[in-house]
Parts: sequence; C-alpha cells; structure tokens
Amino acid sequence: MALFKFVISDKERSVQLEKDQKECPVLGRKIGDTLPGDFLGLEGYEMKITGGHDKDGFAMRKDIEGMAKRKVLLTKGVGFSARLKRKKILKDTIKGLRKRKSLRGNTISLDVVQINCKITKSGSKAFNEMFPPKQKEQKTE
Repeated sequence: MALFKFVISDKERSVQLEKDQKECPVLGRKIGDTLPGDFLGLEGYEMKITGGHDKDGFAMRKDIEGMAKRKVLLTKGVGFSARLKRKKILKDTIKGLRKRKSLRGNTISLDVVQINCKITKSGSKAFNEMFPPKQKEQKTE
C-alpha cells in the first residue's frame, strides 16, 4: 500500500500527514493548483501545491512539464546549489556555474511520495487547535 506524505505549512509551522494514494484526489494535479483539504480532515481549508519529491528523492520543479524524470541544465532554483564543498567551506559560491541535474516534472503521479502544500484559506477551526504544538520535555535532575 503506497502512501502520500503531505507536508502542510501554515505561516508559523508545518505538519506532516500520511494518506493512502487511492483515497487522494491529487493524481494529475500540478504545482500551483489549489485543492480542498476535506480529504485530509481539514474541513473548510484550501491548500496550494508548492512542490514535492518522488520515491528516489528527486525534487519536483514547476517549469518542467509532465510526470517524467528529466535531466536539466540548471543555473539557479529548485534542485541547484552553487556552493563549494571542498575543505568544508560552504559560504563561497561560484559565479556562472551550471549543473546538469535529474528532476521530476510538475505533475503528480504515482511515483511522487511527498507533496508540499501551503494553506491559502483557513477553515472554521484554527490550525493550532487541530494540530496542537508539541511541548518540549524538561529535564529533571
């Protein structure tokens, strides 16, 4: 049984929910589409799809059409990092660097595992009431 992991972000925090792929109306939707949150138990909420990852860890990118995985030459954006990784210096970036990376298209298929969403319209019940923040445990010595 395959699952979708939904990472739903509010302005302050995010929550991860899991749902079976057969019960989700997200197949064929694209990055940027809005969908109701009723199937996740978020009555009255509306969410916008902002991205995701497939089963192999490749990121979805908005400007690549379709469901397939493609190798794309990148200069910036999602899936690209222009940092130097030698000698543990991660602050410097290389100007003019281009990389060929494998990325997933912008349409959700059965290969996608994680779907990132952000809330665009709130429901009657507050987000913090539905998913209360976890209390940090205090050490007693």
